[in-house]
Order: sequence, then structure tokens, then C-alpha cells
Amino acid sequence: MAIPLSGKSEPNIAAKDNAAEPAGTLIEPGRALALSDFTAPAMSAGERLMVLAYRLGVPGSTMTAPFRKPPRPRLLATVDCPLRGDRVAGVALRAGHFLVHGVKAPIGQMDFSPSAKLTQPFERTVHGFTWLADLAASAPREQCIASAERVLSAWLAANPRPGKGPAWKVGHAGHRLLGWLVHAPMILSGQDKALRGTVLQAVSETARWLDRNVARAEDRLAEVAGWCAITAAGLLLPDGKARRLFGEAGLIRALGELVGDDGGVLSRSPLDQMEAIALLLQVEACYRATRRDPPQALDTMKGLLVPPLLALLHGDGSLGNWQGAGAVKAHRIAALVEASGVRTRPLRDVRQWGYQRVAAGKTLLQFDAAPPPLARHARSGCASTLAFEMSHGEQRLIVNCGGAAFAGGLIPVRIEQGLRATAAHSTLVLDDANSTAVLINGKLGGGVGEVEVDRRSLDLDGAGATRLEASHDGYASRFGLIHRRILILRDDGSELRGEDVLVPAGRRGKRGKVGFAIRFHIGPGIEIGLSDNRKGAGLALPDGSYWQFVTGAGGAEGVELAIDESMWSDGSGKPHPIQQLVIAGMISRGGGTFSWLLKKMG
Repeated sequence: MAIPLSGKSEPNIAAKDNAAEPAGTLIEPGRALALSDFTAPAMSAGERLMVLAYRLGVPGSTMTAPFRKPPRPRLLATVDCPLRGDRVAGVALRAGHFLVHGVKAPIGQMDFSPSAKLTQPFERTVHGFTWLADLAASAPREQCIASAERVLSAWLAANPRPGKGPAWKVGHAGHRLLGWLVHAPMILSGQDKALRGTVLQAVSETARWLDRNVARAEDRLAEVAGWCAITAAGLLLPDGKARRLFGEAGLIRALGELVGDDGGVLSRSPLDQMEAIALLLQVEACYRATRRDPPQALDTMKGLLVPPLLALLHGDGSLGNWQGAGAVKAHRIAALVEASGVRTRPLRDVRQWGYQRVAAGKTLLQFDAAPPPLARHARSGCASTLAFEMSHGEQRLIVNCGGAAFAGGLIPVRIEQGLRATAAHSTLVLDDANSTAVLINGKLGGGVGEVEVDRRSLDLDGAGATRLEASHDGYASRFGLIHRRILILRDDGSELRGEDVLVPAGRRGKRGKVGFAIRFHIGPGIEIGLSDNRKGAGLALPDGSYWQFVTGAGGAEGVELAIDESMWSDGSGKPHPIQQLVIAGMISRGGGTFSWLLKKMG
């Protein structure tokens, strides 16, 4: 049981800046993520003419052999992809069920039609055929063929031709075609020759549909999936040179519009970062299968994508809960990074990706110090500006709720928008309003437009520390206040000092008062006890260690520390009940300051 603090003595938690201003780095204000510029491979005049003709609708077979009858659909090579799926989900498929984020759905009762009303996770799995990788990971190929043919036959019967609806979103069609090409031996090795012909015809038709519709993708990542599938089809289908050149040019251009200069995807979502890496690995596997070298730009992009992902790993090797993600398990991240072949360290230059990372002893701090993604990039966009997560060793101390991208599995769809709200993150909230408007379909509206960040090293009570200071303008238009947060983490990781400051946006503060709440969502498995004076709390960790949380005076009315219920999503989309510490009260619109301390005892 957690032991409450006595409340008799409280440490001085104000940061003690020495007389000399500490050396540091002022990071330029973040407004919008810059776009990377990648160049497609150089083409000869003949190849450029070929791509132009293909773009205008001239079939590749006509350019390759104009007087020959177009060849029947077939695959030119067998792909060996280093990526592995979820074995547990694959076993469930062999047992007759889809298993998506903890929810089982019988294959026999699944509606595969284009008009089916499926939740987003099931829609991605069923129509994107991501289940093929899971099935392949569950058993030898021979044992998976029957299950693969069962689902594939049902889907093709419900979707005999390209059409409309969720099945024909560009992102789903791209993943589906890429899955068919990469896992072709599993879906083409059965005894049913009629099904084999139907599948090959569907592969050819889907490739042609993507050729015409890839530019209509629902977002940049979906467009990248479409271009990856087009490129793979150009490699693996007959007379595919024109399609391959067309796909390479489109893919490299789309990647440049998806990813910022420091390698972070513009949605700022680690799940999207993982998806982008996985797509590139599948395309590279198709190049290897045909004994071709992929364009250098793809390898460069892969090297850029991995470091930002590593920056959001906690001490246990799993992901932080940012932009709708859950705590994806360490083995999945490790397998993805190993398959990429990229050996690197976590990203340090975070001017655009926006997540500041501080490693101090066994403690890791992640701090969201950038504006939220723009609406056109966001999938499960969250109003998380100036939120932080903190872990010590393998234990998460401070977390965000996360899991919005998994809504539709065990996490109910009805709470998806709530999980994207500012209150679902460990930061300050004014009047229960989001710092950036949370809209439907994962999009975001107005709010935070600029974030200023300052990072530096300093001497704190004779010991080294890292100081992060950031501010955002998300509440300026509504309440006339700027939120500034200062975090100081000692180099041994034993103490985090924090200060949340509200300052008037103009020369004069507005009249009146507004309610505020500073939320600290506490990691799973931690027991909390409040002090007698309700100014502090004790945190008892599962490993037996003990931390103290103490608040300072802020000059606001009725300020008190309370314990409230919360929720945390793991990497499988399973919600876990947790608790949160909340500093709440009323503050003058003229501003105020609230200091707090989180310290390891013993």
C-alpha cells in the first residue's frame, strides 16, 4: 500500500538558477513541419517518355511489345520479407476468428462487402489484408493455406470488381495488393486452380485501379501505401518496367511529402512511423526478389525514419502513448528495427518531430514540444502539446492515456475523442477545454499554432541537470493566457522539478477567473496515497521503490491535489484502469505559477 506523505515538511521545489546563465540551445519555434526533398532515380529520355505514356494510360505491355498479345497475369518472383506478423492473431485465424485489438470475430460471420460497417481496426485488417502476415507467422505455409483461401475466397466473392466503399480506399487497396504480392505463395499454392486464376486477375485489376486512383488517397501515408503497391506490382508482374518507373517517382515524391527533414512523419504518430518503415521493408523485399537494387532514396528514407521512433521508447523498450498510439511492446519495435537493418541511436535533433527526449540514469523523459499535426496529416490527432511521459527503468511513472488509434477493439469507439483530448494527457488544461480542437475522424482544428522551446544543461544544487522550457498559444484566443512549462531533470534521474506558468497573451491580462487542472496520469501498477494536507502524494512502485510528489503554492483559489480515475492503453489496444493526480482550482486571467516535484526516495 502506498504510504501518504506526512505533509510536515516540503522540499523547496523552485528551480535554483545560478548567477551565470546556463549554456543551452534555443530551438526555433515550431509552426508546421518542413517537408523533405527526395529525388527520384535519374531516367533516360526514353524512360521519361515511357513514364509519361504510362501516366496517360498506355499499357506497359504495349510499350514493351506493341505487336504481342498481352501476357496472362503471373508473378515473376517469390518474395522473402523479413517482417513477421502477430503469431497470436495468426493462430486465432487458423481457429476461425479474426483477433483485432483483443476482440474476436468469427470469419463465418464477417461481412466482407464494400458497404459493411466495420470499425477502423477491423476495416484495416479485413480490407487491408494485414492478417496475411499474422497467419504466415503462426505456422508453416502448408498449415496456413486453407485459412488464407477461406478468407480470400469470401472477400473476392463480396468484392468481385474494383468499386467504392472502405474496401477501395487507396490505403487499404495498397496494403492489400502489397500483401498479396509478398505472401503470394500462401494464397496461390492451393489445389483450387480456379481460385488461383481469380486471385491473379484481382492482383492485376487492383494494380490498374491504383495506377488511376493513387492520387486520390485519403492521406499521405495512404498514398505512400498505394505507391509502394504500384512499385511492387511493376517489379513482380510481366511488362512492368513502365509501372515500376512510374511507381518509383510517385513513391519518392510522396515520401518527401510525408516525412519532415528530421525523419518524423508529419502526423507525429509513432504508429504511422512504424507503418511507413514496414511499407518500405516490403518494397525492398520485392526488389531483392527480382534481383534489383532499390533506389538510394528509399534506403536514405529508411535510415531517417528509425531514429525518431527510437526516441519514443521507454526503459522497457516499448512505445510512449503519443498521437493515439498505445504502448506497443518492445519485441515488436525490436523486430521492426532489426528487419530494417538500421543501426542508430534515438533522435536528438527534434526541431520538427517535436518530441524532446532526456535520458538521465535509469530515467527517461519524453516531452511534446511541438504543435499538433495539421488536419490533413492527422489520423488520430491528439491535443497533447506540453504533455510529458516519464519512466524509471522498466516502470512507467507518468503516462498519457493513448489508445485512440485502437478504438473499435476493446477500447470503445465512443471514447475515442476523449482519448485524444488534452485532459487525456499529462499536462495543464483550462476550463476543461482542449488546447487544440479535437474533431471527428481523427482530425484536429484550431488551437496551438506556435511552440517555443529552450533546452539547456545547468547546475542544480551542485549536480548536473537538463532544463526544458516550452510554451504554447493554444489558450491565447479563448482565455488570453499562454501556457509555459519548465521541466528540470537531474542527471542521475532521481528528481524531476516542474513549473507550469500561465502568463497573459497581451500586455494586460483579462478580467475574471478560469478553472484549471494539471493532470499527471500515473503508470499502471502504481499505488498512490495522498498526504494529510493534500499538497503531496506517495507513489509505491511494483518494484518496491518509492517516489514522492509534492506541489507548491500557486496563489490560486481552492487549489488542492486529488486522485482521480484514468485509463491507459497497452500496445495491444487493451485498456487498463489507472489513477491520476490532479492539481485543480481557479486562477486569475492575469496568470499564475504552479510548481511541483517528483522525487525518488531512498
